[in-house]
Amino acid sequence: MAAAVRGARGGGSGGVGAGFLSLFSYRVFVSAMFSLLFIATATVLITTRPSSTHHHSRLQSGGNAYMHRTYVALNSDPLKTRLDLIYRQANDHITLVKAYAAYARKLKLDISRQLKMFDDLAKNFSDITSKPRYKSSLFETDGSLDEDVLRQFEKEVKDRVKFARLLMAESKENYDNQLKIQKLKDTIFAVSELLGKAKKNGAFASSIAAKSVPKSLHCLAMRLVEERISHPEKYEEDLPKSEFEDPDLYHYAIFSDNVIAVSVVVRSVVKNAEEPWKHVFHVVTDRMNLAAMKVWFRMRPVEGGAHVEVKALEDYNFMNSVYVPVLRQIESAKKRFYLEQKMENATKDGNNMKFRDLEHTSMLNHLRFYLPEMYPNLHKILFLDDDVVVQKDLTGLWKIDLSGKVNGAVETCFGSFHRFSQYLNFSNPLIRERFNPKACAWAYGMNIFDLDAWRREQCTEMYHSWQNLNVDRTLWKSGTLPPGLMTFYSLTKSLDKSWHVLGLGYNPSISMDVISNAAVIHYNGNMKPWLDIAMNRYKNLWTKYVDNDMEFVQTCNFGV
Repeated sequence: MAAAVRGARGGGSGGVGAGFLSLFSYRVFVSAMFSLLFIATATVLITTRPSSTHHHSRLQSGGNAYMHRTYVALNSDPLKTRLDLIYRQANDHITLVKAYAAYARKLKLDISRQLKMFDDLAKNFSDITSKPRYKSSLFETDGSLDEDVLRQFEKEVKDRVKFARLLMAESKENYDNQLKIQKLKDTIFAVSELLGKAKKNGAFASSIAAKSVPKSLHCLAMRLVEERISHPEKYEEDLPKSEFEDPDLYHYAIFSDNVIAVSVVVRSVVKNAEEPWKHVFHVVTDRMNLAAMKVWFRMRPVEGGAHVEVKALEDYNFMNSVYVPVLRQIESAKKRFYLEQKMENATKDGNNMKFRDLEHTSMLNHLRFYLPEMYPNLHKILFLDDDVVVQKDLTGLWKIDLSGKVNGAVETCFGSFHRFSQYLNFSNPLIRERFNPKACAWAYGMNIFDLDAWRREQCTEMYHSWQNLNVDRTLWKSGTLPPGLMTFYSLTKSLDKSWHVLGLGYNPSISMDVISNAAVIHYNGNMKPWLDIAMNRYKNLWTKYVDNDMEFVQTCNFGV
């Protein structure tokens, strides 16, 4: 039993020793493995450490880049990290500067100074690292960096970065096409708005100046009326002369309320006529100016034995709203205007304004469409505006063969200008189906009318039909030329341009040779020769026919 106990003790002791040896061997093994792993890691780190000569030359990629960043982190040197950041910032701005320079060259912009600055800036960035002081103290040293040198390096880089940013900010707008286009559009829009306002204001001011009655003209009319009231016995009505209806004489129609203008037209015709006693002038004015007009021609009889008939618009009984569409439309518009009692809205309404505009609604302007009714015994008549001056004998117009047509007029079109499309609304089917938009327009102001052909073609009835269709102003806007173009469409004979030269009331560049060769010159436009806004270049052509010996002209100080 003792032997058994000893055997048991001996066996227990031997088991403990065996376990101890086993545990010791395991620890040695683990320690060995860790040692080997540490040695392997250290070996890899040492073998993959980049040399200082190309440390900042380029970014590393893949696993090497990761090992490099890990190494820098493990060997954390704040000055080297700072150097790395400064260098990267410099490289980024070098890339930007080169990109702007390349884009500028591509666009071929005329900014040679900026291109040179970009190139110099990129070169300066690159030259910083090449300086011996920085190269030896910062980029080729394995020891610690000199903080003073690094600070100086950082200052130079930041100065160049700041300058680069300023230059790029200044140049960005030049290279950004979308921004340039948008700025250009904004500028064009703003200028267009200003130009539109200036044109409207200028047109409005010009219109006021043109349509306002000058003080001198008002004075003349008042003086003439005063003379009529003071000496009624001198101005008793005469019996109509037979010459007024003699078809063998040369008859003129002048419709105006401007005394001085009518006198100039008559005087210029007579002074240039070879046989002035054969010329008859039919002057029609409104009731307000009838007395002044009659007194003028009674006080200043026409030279050369020419004949002048002065009548009022109201003397023609057919001029009433039953027969004349324009009068009917004017009356209707006036009723609407006053009954609605909307002064402000009516002023803004373009249609009402057209009816109220004297230039467009004066029946003296529309009277030209009733020549056959006014002068039933005549075969031909020459229509003259009151803003013309005659420079040559006009009897040749009565000898022109109109080839059965009604109207003899000078055409005004050239290129795409003054075509029917500019006067009529070709979006309306009535216009589109009847007229050619490219047809050449002609001018009112000097027109020889064959009244027999007019009656045959029933032109007045045609004019009425178009006026009735244009109640809402959908065929044409306003004026007498558009309905004239429509009424005499295919019934107009084109005359030589030397008969009638236009534009002296708005065009300052008309050749004086053209003017001197013209039989009739026309001051159409706002710059009428009796106004202060008249063009001095042409004014003397009109003023030389003003009767300056007439006492009231001198008294009223016409300034001619």
